[in-house]
Amino acid sequence: MNNRRKLIAGNWKMNKTSADAVGLAQEIVAAVGKQNEVDVVVCPPFTAVEAVGRVLEGSEVRLGGQNMHHEASGAFTGEVSAPMLRAIFASYVILGHSERRTLFGETDEIVNRKVAAALRNQLRPIFCVGETLAEREAGSTLKVVQTQVERGLEGVSREQATSVVIAYEPVWAIGTGKVATTAQAQEVHAFIRGLLVKLFGEPVAQRIRILYGGSMKPANAPELLAQSDIDGGLIGGASLESRSFVELVNAALAAK
Repeated sequence: MNNRRKLIAGNWKMNKTSADAVGLAQEIVAAVGKQNEVDVVVCPPFTAVEAVGRVLEGSEVRLGGQNMHHEASGAFTGEVSAPMLRAIFASYVILGHSERRTLFGETDEIVNRKVAAALRNQLRPIFCVGETLAEREAGSTLKVVQTQVERGLEGVSREQATSVVIAYEPVWAIGTGKVATTAQAQEVHAFIRGLLVKLFGEPVAQRIRILYGGSMKPANAPELLAQSDIDGGLIGGASLESRSFVELVNAALAAK
């Protein structure tokens, strides 16, 4: 049995006004804010990050951003930086999400610069990788994931690597009605773990958490979380309602 602490992270995407986000955060804190056996992270939209951070103060729930620029400051209209996130006590940031890659053209090289900037600023990257439906049907899943992992973590030291969280997102299983089987999910997680062994050595690789980001829900969470290389979930839709999100935290508690 590994000793990696399970992590459940909620990606609220472009949902919730500041007032709505505060209400959701209050419900989550009331339900799971005192337990410290599973790490819980919420990532609101930028307009709500500071307000949600105030709600989380004194609880065990951590704050995250959904994206950031790799530069610390400058003429980058519409962007936010790692120092800005740290200044409002964010401790995690989602980087390289499939929507950022596909809708906004982020390349492996861009994501790599962001990972490096996050680590320089004591932010834990939730670094996302995963294949599209066309890539899976072409049999390219492992090749695509290997390229994303190796390029995204280029220059990351062994000491820094344990602060990185990896999230595997089978892009074809997100909001499409198609579902990855538990075996498919575990296969890719184990493959990623093997890549981490090659990059950083066995002891470090065994400390890095790999989350599943393919539409984890209360119904499929217990089976997924029981797998040896699935250390939690990066949760989209099910994180927008406190009851389903708390159910996922409880499933992680049961599986730890």
